[in-house]
Amino acid sequence: MNLSFFDQFSSPSLLGIPLILISLTFPALLLPSLENRWITNRLSTLQLWFINLITKQLMMPLHKKGHKWALILTSLMIFLLLINLLGLLPYTFTPTTQLSMNLALAFPLWLATLLTGLRNQPSATLGHLLPEGTPTPLIPALILIETTSLLIRPLALGVRLTANLTAGHLLIQLISTATTVLFSTMPAVSLLTLLILFLLTILEVAVAMIQAYVFVLLLSLYLQENI
Repeated sequence: MNLSFFDQFSSPSLLGIPLILISLTFPALLLPSLENRWITNRLSTLQLWFINLITKQLMMPLHKKGHKWALILTSLMIFLLLINLLGLLPYTFTPTTQLSMNLALAFPLWLATLLTGLRNQPSATLGHLLPEGTPTPLIPALILIETTSLLIRPLALGVRLTANLTAGHLLIQLISTATTVLFSTMPAVSLLTLLILFLLTILEVAVAMIQAYVFVLLLSLYLQENI
């Protein structure tokens, strides 16, 4: 029984072919396509307004030099948001519950921000490893601590996203299983667990949106440090 709870996190396959690529490309079907018409429908207008809102929220804290990252950060935000929300549908697979995928997203982007800082302002970037006014005996220890905290940033990004989504999906499956089991024996308790499941689903929708935003926001803050 315990193993079945984690079956939802295994990558689906058909005839031995992994279907994770299909789940990764499916959110692209929900994005507005380019049209030659000046007048668009309400759905396209709403989507473009939402994309514009996300771009403004991500770019406001950044210096003008970081605005060239707008396309990358906005695309990543929408990509994670759609995947997280689509993963809450029944009988679907959520790729962002895989630590390997989240690290594959976090590590290259974190490394790009670090290399940007080393190229544009190497002294300031390396200066973050040693706070000003540090006593001389503590310099080696602080450099080691700051270097470790710098290197675990991509790991923290990936683990945070994976852990939050995995925990939410497990809670939903546990409570839904309890609701089904209790329905025939204790209907009143089953209704209570059904209400809890409904509230938890609303919470998980909020978590899916917040985690996508936090992932990209932290990347933008790392970029701000290096520009």
